[in-house]
Amino acid sequence: MRVGVFLIELISEGIVLEPPCPRSVDGISIDPEPNWNFDSLLSEIESVEKKLNVFSRFPQPLTHTTLRMGSRGGGFVMRVSEDEMESDVDEESEEEEEDHRQLCTKGKRFACDDLYLSDESDDEFDCEPESFLLTKMGLAESALYEVINDYQTEVKEDIRSQVSVVETEILQEIETSRSAIARVEKYKETRKEVERKLDLQYQRKVAEALDTHLTAIQREHEIKSQIEERKIRSEEAQEEARRRERAHQEEKIRQEKARAEAEMQAKQRAEEAKKEAERKAAKEAAEKEVTDRKAAEQRIAEEKAERERTQRSLAASNAQAGGKSIQAAESALTLENHRLKKLEELEATNQSLRSRPNEDFSSFEKQITRAIKQIRGTKDNVSKKSNEIVKIFRDPRCPVSISIATFAKKIVSAKDHFAGSYVIVYVTSQFPQAMDIVLAEFHKACNYTVPKHILNSQSAWDSDAYEQLDSTMRLYGALVQNDIRGVTNIHGIDQGWAWLARFLNKTSATRATATALNAFLQMAGFGLHQRYRSQFLKVVNIVREHFLPRLRARKDASNLQTIITDITAYLDDQMYLKEPVGRTMQTNTLSAEITAEEVHQSNNQRYQGNNYYRDYY
Repeated sequence: MRVGVFLIELISEGIVLEPPCPRSVDGISIDPEPNWNFDSLLSEIESVEKKLNVFSRFPQPLTHTTLRMGSRGGGFVMRVSEDEMESDVDEESEEEEEDHRQLCTKGKRFACDDLYLSDESDDEFDCEPESFLLTKMGLAESALYEVINDYQTEVKEDIRSQVSVVETEILQEIETSRSAIARVEKYKETRKEVERKLDLQYQRKVAEALDTHLTAIQREHEIKSQIEERKIRSEEAQEEARRRERAHQEEKIRQEKARAEAEMQAKQRAEEAKKEAERKAAKEAAEKEVTDRKAAEQRIAEEKAERERTQRSLAASNAQAGGKSIQAAESALTLENHRLKKLEELEATNQSLRSRPNEDFSSFEKQITRAIKQIRGTKDNVSKKSNEIVKIFRDPRCPVSISIATFAKKIVSAKDHFAGSYVIVYVTSQFPQAMDIVLAEFHKACNYTVPKHILNSQSAWDSDAYEQLDSTMRLYGALVQNDIRGVTNIHGIDQGWAWLARFLNKTSATRATATALNAFLQMAGFGLHQRYRSQFLKVVNIVREHFLPRLRARKDASNLQTIITDITAYLDDQMYLKEPVGRTMQTNTLSAEITAEEVHQSNNQRYQGNNYYRDYY
């Protein structure tokens, strides 16, 4: 049996009735044929009437039924009206009419809220006797219809709840779909951005590759152009060489002709010159004999004057020492007087320069003094300060004599001995005339740098004097052993060897001489051993066998125990085999900084008077 409210869809092909509920409930199909038409609907209604007539005691068929469609509750409702119904009212009894009217009343509820059987009206059900669809039925059938109506109501409520659940699920699915679509869109945008970046990166790589390729092509073109230019220059050079060769050949031919002519003339002049030369030779022989005699007499006179000057210098030194005896080699005293004399001359020249109006060299002197005070035993510092001092020496605004005097006076007090010695060697290699002035300042600061020993002159010395003696001798020892690659040390290791020989031959064993010897060996012993080897070992034995015993034999030997211990430890431990700390670093520093041009200049400006340094015991 067909139940529920049917919705009618109007489509182009016909009228389609669709129920607003599930098609099947508990296995009962609500609408097995959803695409039925009006004929099918009439047929179905007739079938329902027949089934209802089975339960009626007075079956009454429904004929000529008219269907009307109306709108109710937002959907389509179906109304049924009777056009003509044939009934046999006359045969019915009053009891039957009453039952029929009761069944009609119950039939109104059977319409299920949406299905109405009516005649020409769309909103109300006409209960006229001639419009009844069903025949008169009994109470059992009415009760059955009420049960069916209640069941249908329950089914509709169940269907509505299920539809609500389905709608909720559909909304959720829609929201899920929208969220998924949004994620897809976001992912799509992300992928587009990534692809855009990858595209930019690829384009960048392509541009870089193109640039590299173009650069390589340009370089290749440049190389080819350079090859072409070299080829052109080579051809031009060859052409020039051929031209010069032709000119040379022509000149050679011309010179041969001229030479032949000159030879003929030369022969004539040679004969004349030969006679003239014989006359001149006789005259020159006579003049040479006279000249040689005069030169010999002059040399004898100079030697005599030198001896007298040395004796006067020694006498003057003795006078300055208060009548005390001086121990020193004559050659050492001669060199000392020569250097001090140069220093005096330099000071006199500088005094005259300073006396000029509008002349002030104090700024340059301060720069040199500051540079010397800032000397440290590091590679960069020594190189930097040496270059600063040389730059001041070459400044045309300040006379070189002023710079040399200031440098020599301040450098002898340098605290870092190896660093100071390297600065001295580097500066004097550029300005050789400064070495004698530096040595004169050494002699003024400490007479043991000559070496010269004044007997009984240390009675008034204090600890500061001995410290000054030790510092000066260490700086002097560092100077003589200094060996910079590519730079000539004017006062080098040979002068150190001469100093050691003069010292041991002429000086006594005292605390002052022992201090001077210890400081000198500490700084120069390694360099002396590297140069003289076995000869230096002989000198070491002389110190051990002669100098130290004389020192121990003194009356004040108890006060000399410290210096005796230092010298003995130096000799016994063979410390002269170990390179002093700081020596190698300074050598590498300056050898790396001196350029070939400076080396060439220093070699061309070697001190002219260094030959007399060889005269020592």
